[in-house]
Amino acid sequence: MTRAVVATAYGGAEVLEVTDVDVPDPGEGELVVDIRAAAYNPADWKIYGGLWGRDPDALPRLVGLEGAGVVSAVGPGSSFAVGDPVVLYPASGTFAERVLVRESGVVPMPLGVAWDVAAGTLLTGVTAWHALDAVGLGESGPGIAGSGGDELAGAGPGGSQHGADGEHRGEVLLVHGGAGGVGAVVVQLAVLRGARVIATAGASNHEYLRSLGAEPVAYGDGLAERVRAIGGVTAAIDTVGTHEAIDVSVELVADRLRVATVAGLEHGAERGVLLLGHGPGMDAGREIRAAARGPLLELVASGRLQVRVAQVFPLDRVREAHELIVSGHARGKVVLLP
Repeated sequence: MTRAVVATAYGGAEVLEVTDVDVPDPGEGELVVDIRAAAYNPADWKIYGGLWGRDPDALPRLVGLEGAGVVSAVGPGSSFAVGDPVVLYPASGTFAERVLVRESGVVPMPLGVAWDVAAGTLLTGVTAWHALDAVGLGESGPGIAGSGGDELAGAGPGGSQHGADGEHRGEVLLVHGGAGGVGAVVVQLAVLRGARVIATAGASNHEYLRSLGAEPVAYGDGLAERVRAIGGVTAAIDTVGTHEAIDVSVELVADRLRVATVAGLEHGAERGVLLLGHGPGMDAGREIRAAARGPLLELVASGRLQVRVAQVFPLDRVREAHELIVSGHARGKVVLLP
């Protein structure tokens, strides 16, 4: 048995309970992991909130999509060993003391990464990585996760040059919601890949964006003109889902195949931009996202990628954590500790 967060119905914080659940022994291709930290994401409450469907047969349901911990049991033929520190994503039921997971959803955890940071790296990280690939700002060399700098040099998609010296070499990326969970990773990865980055945010987050290497701009009326005053844009990524974000992107970027949204799916479809995620007509990017997990964690371990943790809650205070997530005011990852 283990203590775990369970959604007993579809709804808000009131449907969440911490209760005892069984953890089966691992079979082939499975592991049991003792959770040290689990990240809370908007996707979690959208699932148990019923925004993505209300299948009564799925209740009660475990909560949590990513986390980090230590392997405590392995199935036959596993490539992991008991005692290995690991990061979980994609997973199910990580808001728990212990969880059974598929080995395909587990990657080794590098030395030097804190549990709460590791737990909150991958869901937003792989989304950001996929978005950059989709708009033609993908990894251009043999890998950007190493400790050196030369691996950043090389010819990027479309022949644009990306250098480890920080030169922008012609690519200018507009990121809507640059201070958010996905947006902040998009900004950092794009800078590492040699792009000049313009990012939208409220005034209170402008200094934070500068610290990540972006040029901040306020959203709202006149956004297109403010961006034009900074420079021409060659690609855009929307992480907020507003009509403004998508419309301004289409206005500023001539090629709609270099505009992507991970949030404004209905309006994005109307405007003919790339739709990224899991659903009809969307590019899930499964292989790209799976392959990005190790490099993302190595970037965090080397200090080249920041993952900001906003607040940590014990498992018993999961309802408080829910309220912070739903408010949209968490400045960084919200993390639960068993």
